[in-house]
Amino acid sequence: MGKFLADESVDFRIVKALREDYYEVEAIVEINPSIDDEQVLTIANQLNAILITEDKDFGELTYRLRKPNKGIILLRFRKEGIELKIKKVKEVLEEFREEIQNRFTVITTNKVRIKDFD
Repeated sequence: MGKFLADESVDFRIVKALREDYYEVEAIVEINPSIDDEQVLTIANQLNAILITEDKDFGELTYRLRKPNKGIILLRFRKEGIELKIKKVKEVLEEFREEIQNRFTVITTNKVRIKDFD
């Protein structure tokens, strides 16, 4: 499995849980907090990392503005507890590890959508 970069919008408990399961996860909050989305995407590319975010603006950057990336995972949970969120993210990373590379993945409580960028 590759490397991941967690945007500031991602609950840090998800970052910690992934690290505990030996996923390689960097976190913007630890690297350079409060930077803009384009800078976050640049760091993800420099790290050769898939970006994990809860910020829908990354869809705009990658689809409309065609900013390069290694893959984006958008978490779209409503009021689910943190344990369910962690469980769902881990399931998707395990089950779809190849498919999420260089694609836009949306994770909700009941669904996973993986789309190409073109």
